[in-house]
Amino acid sequence: MKKTLFTVLCGFLVVVPAIAGQLQGKVAVTGLRDAAGAVVYIDAIPGKTFPPPEKNPVMDQKDIEFQPHVLVVTTGTTVDFLNSDPFLHNVFSPDACADRFNLGSWPQGKRRSHTFTKECFATLLCNVHPEMEGFIAVVPTPYHAVTDAAGAFTIKDVPDGTYTVKVWHPKQAGASQQVKVSGDTTVNFQLHK
Repeated sequence: MKKTLFTVLCGFLVVVPAIAGQLQGKVAVTGLRDAAGAVVYIDAIPGKTFPPPEKNPVMDQKDIEFQPHVLVVTTGTTVDFLNSDPFLHNVFSPDACADRFNLGSWPQGKRRSHTFTKECFATLLCNVHPEMEGFIAVVPTPYHAVTDAAGAFTIKDVPDGTYTVKVWHPKQAGASQQVKVSGDTTVNFQLHK
């Protein structure tokens, strides 16, 4: 009886999840129309690594735009680039951290892929449509979010602990803070050019 009770209790201990909350807040920017497109993320956690997702995220090319404008992925993730427009598109990045890749051009409905092996804030361009610009933020943890037009963000399922939280924006200087997450936690940032 005691052995069975001990086994059952051990089973409960294994399935009890770590305490997690959410990190939320706002990023204010100066000199821009709105605060959309800032990437808020938890920096590398010593001793922790995170596998890439099983399903590749997609960066679409639709209506002569990269959609989403900013895509955040963890290091080691393969991104699929889809062409949803009825004409040729190209995807390339001039950034060394993204291996200066160029996927060539391809027609509607087709996709090509690239694996992002290093932390990076990569600019995406299309040599067929020079007005197109998008970004892929490659960060070390799965704890990240992109701000909406009001600058609001929410990062869910963040385990309690103290972290370095960073903000990157394509048009502003970045910022970082040490943040102690305990359940639901709020942190705000102010960015400048």
